[in-house]
Amino acid sequence: MERSNAEASDLSAVEAVTTHEDLVKLLAAEFARADTSLRELEARADKLGGVRLPRATCADMLAGRRFPKKAVMLAFLRACRVPEQQLPAWERAWERVRIARLPVATLTRQEQTADPAAAPAGQGQSAQPHQRWTPAPAVVIVLTTLALAVGIVFWDRPRTLTDDGRAFGPGGSSRFTVRVDPANTGVRLTRLLDANVAKQRASITVNGAPAGEWKPLTGGSGWLYQSVDLPPHLTAGRSSLVIVNTFVSSYWDFNEFLYIVWQRIDGEWTTADTVDVGPDHTDSETAHDYHITGETFQGPRTFPRPEPEEINP
Repeated sequence: MERSNAEASDLSAVEAVTTHEDLVKLLAAEFARADTSLRELEARADKLGGVRLPRATCADMLAGRRFPKKAVMLAFLRACRVPEQQLPAWERAWERVRIARLPVATLTRQEQTADPAAAPAGQGQSAQPHQRWTPAPAVVIVLTTLALAVGIVFWDRPRTLTDDGRAFGPGGSSRFTVRVDPANTGVRLTRLLDANVAKQRASITVNGAPAGEWKPLTGGSGWLYQSVDLPPHLTAGRSSLVIVNTFVSSYWDFNEFLYIVWQRIDGEWTTADTVDVGPDHTDSETAHDYHITGETFQGPRTFPRPEPEEINP
């Protein structure tokens, strides 16, 4: 039975999602509203084509045992007959939770570099957007009690980040499509890269128009975030952007592991989209029509979490 308007998601609740637990609760609520079985959801997804929806995967997602891939979550919501116009809000919720769940290395990096409103933007390359995660008081109490009880030393947590990505060399390029709000007055593209490959430079086009470049970084090694502000006249009024990065120069190649797309609306910066690149994230690549030419590398990299004093401002 088709869902009525009265049964539609409470978008304000979706926009307020910040944790995996929040997301699980709302997904479970959608499943309850759908009033169907996991077997039927699997059949609906198969009929729609695209991403499959195995019952075991849905069960793990609804029980909170596994954080879902974005494409799986969207397939689940479509099978629950959530209106298509509501899905962007769910995507933004998934992206907030995904960023909050990144290992300590990533969170620390973003604490240092990720607030576009907190630092002046430069030309082409700019200050990185800022995301600071603050645990709720109840979470702090629970973790502190557990630490005292069993002797956990939180500063001994793993100090590395492992992620997979791709790279392309001379004559190569990458292309992907991201979603933004047409009301945006600015878009910032942030790339997670392996800085052990020095002097990486690539030109950027947006919907076929020149939009700047990834300039070579000096110093640094391991994981780094680099950001570029896209020309506002190329992003305003657009709901999607086709980004093409084309190799210009490097000591070896140009690599990419994760892209975060930020948008400014009414003076506030929010996450518009994320593109997770790599052979272990082909669902994200497919969802963003990702293509690469002249590929020189694909696979994982693991680097230490940088200390604050190791981060170049």
